[in-house]
Amino acid sequence: MLHYLEVTAKAAGFGEPRDLGEIIGALIGTFLSFLGIIFLILIIYGGFVWMTSGGNEAKVYKAKGIIRQAIVGLIIVLSAYSITAFVFHAVLRAG
Repeated sequence: MLHYLEVTAKAAGFGEPRDLGEIIGALIGTFLSFLGIIFLILIIYGGFVWMTSGGNEAKVYKAKGIIRQAIVGLIIVLSAYSITAFVFHAVLRAG
């Protein structure tokens, strides 16, 4: 029975123990995927508010604000990820 569990774990990618760096990398990837989903939802919501505004300037302004804030948030997250990746690669190459 244990043999089948080991085969299944290896097929799922859990066969070999991972080091701390791989675990942290997987967590960061999952977190960034979650943030990408939130960004997509905010863009769709902003577009929906804009399309259903019916010419109401207040709703259009609100929709533009939602879209603008979602894009700024995405830029901040991607910049933070890029800086972190650059620093980690530089530290690992130096050490």
